[in-house]
This record gives sequence, C-alpha cells and structure tokens, in this order.
Amino acid sequence: MTAARLQRALGLALVAALLLWNGAWLHRGQPLVALLGSLLLALPHAPVLALEMLLMRRVHVHQPVPRASWAAVAKAWWHEVGCGVAVFGWRQPWRTHAEPDHWPPEAQGRRAVVLVHGFMCNRAMWNPWMRRLRAAGHPFVAVTLSPPWAAIERHAPALEAAVRRAEQATGQAPLVVAHSMGGLVVRAWLRSIAALHVGGAAGALAKRTAGVITIGTPHHGTWLARFGRADNTRQMRLHGPWLQGLAETEKPAGYAGFTCFYSDCDNVVFPVSAAMLPGADNRHVPGQAHVQLLGHPAVFAEVLRRLDLSPAGPPQGTELPLGGARA
Repeated sequence: MTAARLQRALGLALVAALLLWNGAWLHRGQPLVALLGSLLLALPHAPVLALEMLLMRRVHVHQPVPRASWAAVAKAWWHEVGCGVAVFGWRQPWRTHAEPDHWPPEAQGRRAVVLVHGFMCNRAMWNPWMRRLRAAGHPFVAVTLSPPWAAIERHAPALEAAVRRAEQATGQAPLVVAHSMGGLVVRAWLRSIAALHVGGAAGALAKRTAGVITIGTPHHGTWLARFGRADNTRQMRLHGPWLQGLAETEKPAGYAGFTCFYSDCDNVVFPVSAAMLPGADNRHVPGQAHVQLLGHPAVFAEVLRRLDLSPAGPPQGTELPLGGARA
C-alpha cells in the first residue's frame, strides 16, 4: 500500500467517525460534547506531536545549540499541528500528482532540482516548492518512494532514474534536495554508484550532482526510531548499525558537498546533532518543527541561490504555505 492510499483510508475513516459522533450527540441534545469530541477526532495527531516535543526537549543535552524555550516549542507544536492537517490530511492523500514534473522547452542549460521526500510521505510534500520552481521556469522532478516501509537502499534506483532524467533534460548535474529520510536515500544512492566514480561516494556526489541540501535529515539517526519496527525505521535508530555501515563507506571530505538544515524544535529528528554531518555546511534554523522546516524562507532561498535563478523569480523571503489549506 502506498502512503497516499493509507492516508486516504485514514482520512475517510476519520470523516466517518466524525459524522457518527456528531450524529449521536446532537441527537441527544449535547452540542458541547459533540464539539469537544469533534476537536479530538479531527486533531488526533496533536497530543502525539506534543509528546514528541516534550521528548525532544528532554533529550536535548550537550548539543551545539541551546535548548529551545517553552514558548518556541509551543509555537512550533501549534504550527506542526496545522502542517499535519494540510500535508497528511489533504495534500499527500488527494493531491499527489497535482504538480507534475516540469521540463520547459528551455530546460537545456538550466540547473534542475531533484526533490526527495521522507518517511511515509510522497511527492506532494513538495507541492508549494514545485509551484514556485515552475513559476521561475526552472526544471524539476519529484520522486515518490514506494513502498513506504522498505529498506532505505531499495529507493536508490528510483533516485538514480530521477537524476538521469534531469541530466538528459538539462545537460547538467542537478541539485538534489531531500527532506528527512530522503537525505539518507541520497547517501544510499551515492554509495550504490560509488564504485563507478573516482573517489567513491564523494566522487559520485561531485560528478552526478550540483550538491545536496538536506532538511531535517537523521544523518546519525533519531531517538524516536527506537519505537519503529519497519525496515527503514530500524535503519534510522540513533547511531545504529546501518548508519554506521553507511558512514564507513564515505569519506568525511565528501560531506563538504552537503548543506544540512536542522532545528532546535524538530520533533522527529533529535537530538539536533543527529541532523548534522561533520565537514558539511550545517545551518541552524531555530524554532522550526520537522515539516515546518520545509516552509522556512531561509531554506528555499538557499535553493534559489544555488540554482542562480534570475531576479524575475519569486521573492526569496516568502514563507511557503506548508500549513495552509492549499495543495
């Protein structure tokens, strides 16, 4: 089952539960009970996100940035609640193909972007990005990694196909941008083609990409993955054997081609040092939850800078509407 089908099924089940709950309590003349129950049913992820935030703050010990304030954590939690509804309740289940890959006639000679989503997501995660890249006339391809519980290295062929498509359409190596687990897919892909390039994975990165930008990627795993039982979640356990094996095939000098965005309010990838690579351009974006990071202006501005978009492109300081209702 794909992530979209699973999220559609959960969404329809939630709508049915809301109808049954409201019908029962309104029939009994209890509108307040109906309203309170509806809020709990409509936002079942809110308490889960709150628990993640509490664990994130507790685990934050001996980290390279100070622990986020309670006010910052509360603000990030509320924003992530909205992101959850917009992304997992609407965009990913129902708008997976709303923004097709973009290959304009003038694609030759223009740098393309390859967009790689994370765990239990699909290409619709990038819909706001794709609209802005299309408005700027820049080519891009967004992959959907399936099945969603597969081992991380199983997605390397899908990424290889996307990179080849970008190379053929533009004549240039693309910029690769990945969110969350997608950054590990990129590293697994580089390992899979390392033998074909001088310098191994670092040589593959230099030859096949114009650099890699990761956003909230668990490069060293995440504390939360200890509760996962799927192949890919076990691989993302903090300092786990799969990640150690991956790092042993890489040269630290190769990390210079990575830009890694991380946050002190990331409720999924923590502690914060887990999202950093030694020797990479590690950039702290304070106060941002895991999905919220994708909408921060600094992240997209760096992509535009690397693509060298013309001044006619979209304004770099505009926050992407990840928490909004629009797909």
